[in-house]
Amino acid sequence: MTLDQWLARIEQMHPAEIELGLERISAVAARMALLPLQSGSIVVAGTNGKGSTVALLDGLARDVGLRTGVYTSPHLVRFNERVRINGTPVDDESLCQAFDAIESARGAIKLTYFEFTTLAALYLFGAHELDLCILEVGLGGRLDAVNLVDADVAIITSIGLDHTDWLGDSRELIAAEKAGVRRQGRPLLFAGADMPSTVPQLCQADGVPLLVAGEAFHGADGKIHWLDQAGAIKTLRLTGRIPLGEDNLAAAVQALALMGLLKPDRIEAVARRVSVPGRCQSFMLDGVEWVLDVGHNTEALQRFGANLAEAQGETYALVAMLVDKPAEKALATFVPRVSHWYLAGLTGARGQSAEQLRDSLPAAVSIGGCFTNVAEAVSVLREAVSPSDRVLVFGSFFTVAEAAQALAIVLE
Repeated sequence: MTLDQWLARIEQMHPAEIELGLERISAVAARMALLPLQSGSIVVAGTNGKGSTVALLDGLARDVGLRTGVYTSPHLVRFNERVRINGTPVDDESLCQAFDAIESARGAIKLTYFEFTTLAALYLFGAHELDLCILEVGLGGRLDAVNLVDADVAIITSIGLDHTDWLGDSRELIAAEKAGVRRQGRPLLFAGADMPSTVPQLCQADGVPLLVAGEAFHGADGKIHWLDQAGAIKTLRLTGRIPLGEDNLAAAVQALALMGLLKPDRIEAVARRVSVPGRCQSFMLDGVEWVLDVGHNTEALQRFGANLAEAQGETYALVAMLVDKPAEKALATFVPRVSHWYLAGLTGARGQSAEQLRDSLPAAVSIGGCFTNVAEAVSVLREAVSPSDRVLVFGSFFTVAEAAQALAIVLE
């Protein structure tokens, strides 16, 4: 089968898109002898900042000569983006070989899409001689497929009210789920602001060393600090902007420092060149700046807005979001800055129509149009904007991917 055929098969294998729990995947992983990993490992959980932290971890580790495996989700354009070996997405043939091995091992066990792909990542990691594996949690932590891995260091990047149907309706409950990646005697880093009390309580009860942003490590105001393996405070003053954020950089540095995998004199040079496709990514087309961001919840979009410079001309927004996202609150930060709104629908069970999205905006805003899909909105927008104007494209991974395709630009 081709990769596309495999992915179509995997999507239909389990009746539910999401079914949390480790029983099914643990059984198949045991049959395949995929664990423990034969390398160091870091697991990254959290509401926002996971992808940026993973990218910084990978960039810093490879810069010092480490061979790395990275597992992230979701992908933006091609499924292969989810599994990378030494910075390169794995090829179709390797993924198909992994899927075939899993299919042979699973027997009657019905795996979800995410469980199947997580097993593929572990299989591919085992096929290479790696020094460090970095895995991004898909949803929550405690019952997420990635929590099969007993990581040397775990990171929680932030806690926000997202995926409340699965994780709970308070930051304390969500934090307890995400803190499920902790392991006795192994460090857990909490990199976000305003840590819920459940995190230190769980760590203390289970004998988990907890390092907290603002105390053990920190990144803000042009500098970062962290603790080395001996517990001494190290400080680095930065000379320029860090595209993926000083806070995310500080978390990545602290994790690698705890594992003895850090070269302090290389931190800023690496961090200034590391980027993640679709995160506040800017392109100039016919004199118009297009800025694409996959942010889809309130905290992520507030951060996106805070990182935007003032526009010379008018600012247009092209937005499409899933129906389970807090659109009204998430879009509020942009209302004073956007001159014209172009709204698009997304397909699928969780898709939201442009007309539904319109109800999340104040009645007085200027609506350039409501469109069936992102491609239609892009086509009309390109005719409406003038040189020196700016277009913001955001709301979901799907929004950015469809817009990039319609604009014929490559996100990398």
